[in-house]
Amino acid sequence: MKIARAIQITQGDVTALVGGGGKTSSMFQLASELPATWRVLITTTTRIFAAQIKQASAWLTYKSDVESFASLLTRLDELFVTQKQVLLIGHADEAINKAFGVAPSLVDELAATGRFDAIIVEADGSRMCSFKAPATHEPVIPACTSIVIPVVGLDVIAQPLHPNYVHRAELVSRLTETPINQPVSAQTVTQVLSHAQGGLKNVPPQAKVIPLLNKADAESGDTISRLSVAQHMAQELLQTPRISAVMIGQVRQAKQPILECHARVAAVILAAGGASRFGSPKQLALWQGQSLLERAVETVLAASVDSVTVVLGSETAQSERLLTNYPVQVVVNHDWATGQSSSMQAGLNTLPKNINGVLFMLVDLPNVTSTIIDLLITRYQQTLAPIVWPEFEGRRGNPVLFDQTMFAELHTIRGDQGGRAVIKTHQHVAERVAVSHAGILQDIDHPEDLAKIKGFPRK
Repeated sequence: MKIARAIQITQGDVTALVGGGGKTSSMFQLASELPATWRVLITTTTRIFAAQIKQASAWLTYKSDVESFASLLTRLDELFVTQKQVLLIGHADEAINKAFGVAPSLVDELAATGRFDAIIVEADGSRMCSFKAPATHEPVIPACTSIVIPVVGLDVIAQPLHPNYVHRAELVSRLTETPINQPVSAQTVTQVLSHAQGGLKNVPPQAKVIPLLNKADAESGDTISRLSVAQHMAQELLQTPRISAVMIGQVRQAKQPILECHARVAAVILAAGGASRFGSPKQLALWQGQSLLERAVETVLAASVDSVTVVLGSETAQSERLLTNYPVQVVVNHDWATGQSSSMQAGLNTLPKNINGVLFMLVDLPNVTSTIIDLLITRYQQTLAPIVWPEFEGRRGNPVLFDQTMFAELHTIRGDQGGRAVIKTHQHVAERVAVSHAGILQDIDHPEDLAKIKGFPRK
């Protein structure tokens, strides 16, 4: 996966990178991924090494005390005639082999002109260390920033908390209570990244925060791979509501710089229908000594979802009693008779703003397991595909997972079609997950179907 896909960058976004362990590499990698038709401005509000400047195909120097803003715009326009991306820097200091950055207010002015499709900013320094905590004057994030990427190199884990490995080690110690010279743990890193004075410091209120756990492509020194460590770290970081998603990457692998992007996935169980063919409330029907509703809820709760919503409609009183002891949100769809689409929309309307994907679970598929759900979520983390569904022997089944980019379209559907129209429209970019049994296809329409379906292991 590319960084641009993981952060779901759009035209007009201003992206700021902070931290250490691959920040500059990530900046240039992101710029290289953007469409050739975009005008991409790269800059820094700190300092940048001369060797790093040479990674840019074109750059220009701006001295605000001797050149007007209008003159700068003219020079930028001239460069963009032949260049896809341009690096803007302040004056160079040959004594330290670095160039100074530009003022964050200048970035705000440049963004306000609307001349650039994307602006990417390196907003602090790390002295080539993989991990850091920001000083009082850091990070220097422009007010117009819409995406902030705090970066850390996972090779710092198990290294001593010492200036040789950690920039501003004393600040990391203060934020996390990790003693100086003690090994840096995964918890030390997640504490800093999620701290208001760490990875969240100076983040504009409108910006989404997407940390990058870089250098996940090597062993951590013991039998546990860095990828496995990073996956646990990602789940910890997502406990912080301000963090939108977490990337796990190997940025120097340009073809696939992001291995996974962990984001919050909610489950919505659709249990509102009148079950006219079944003859009675289907969600209350017993199968192997348990109601279909309870089985669906327990299956979803056993999977790696962040929240569970149950949509009721035709029968609510008894269903709500069954759900009393489950940690789920219950929504009543009073328009259930208009079709499944209205229940999907009722579920969508309850989701928190920081939910990135939603998995719709039908109540009458008792052989769907938590393992199948987790397979869908894993594929979503690896691809951020707009739609992910399971298949058995080439046949599409349920449940289906939709990315947030599909939510607006799901709100337009009507009747009893559910998400089928959206699936058909976007099937060319959907991800399919092959499963080993037919449980994803075995829905229950009539009472006699309950006896026909044999149970598979719950997981």
